[in-house]
Amino acid sequence: MKLSNLTNGIIKENPIFVQLLGMCPTLAVTTSAINGIGMGLATTAVLASSNVAIALLRKFIPAQVRIPAFVVVISTFVTVVGMLMEAFLPALFSSLGLFIPLIVVNCIILARAEAFASKNGVGDSLLDGIGMGLGFTLALVILGSVRELIGNGSLFGAALLGANYQPALIMILPPGGFLALGLLLALYNSYQIKKAK
Repeated sequence: MKLSNLTNGIIKENPIFVQLLGMCPTLAVTTSAINGIGMGLATTAVLASSNVAIALLRKFIPAQVRIPAFVVVISTFVTVVGMLMEAFLPALFSSLGLFIPLIVVNCIILARAEAFASKNGVGDSLLDGIGMGLGFTLALVILGSVRELIGNGSLFGAALLGANYQPALIMILPPGGFLALGLLLALYNSYQIKKAK
């Protein structure tokens, strides 16, 4: 097992800031930092579990039906995660709504199943799933925090900027997701360019 399989997904191959995958849930659920953590951790659980299952089954799945087989494995874990969230975190489950079942078609998960888990062993696939999931979670939390702070004046539900703060409500609306993501991508790319020089 290579530790780089864990760390790559967090910064170097971050699914949001580098690969630009999973934009639908990224823009839709990040109206708050709590939603970002919830969606990110749910996706991480599905990513890690499905990567392990696919790595275990990779030699038994015929090449012609690998994508449908991957979708069946992924949907099984999404169903389990959705049921657990509904049972133990009903408020978060309600807040994330339709986006929990839509994890099945999240391109991050299917991309990792096809590009990594189907070609590597169980340990490396587990580390890859956890790393990509944590990178996704980190990006969602950062984006959700920026949007919540500017759009509500709060962070994780706690008021930070006082009663005199006039929130920029656009940040918690869909256009705000695009604005915040664009600014964060610009900052990330600027940092990477300076680092490369």
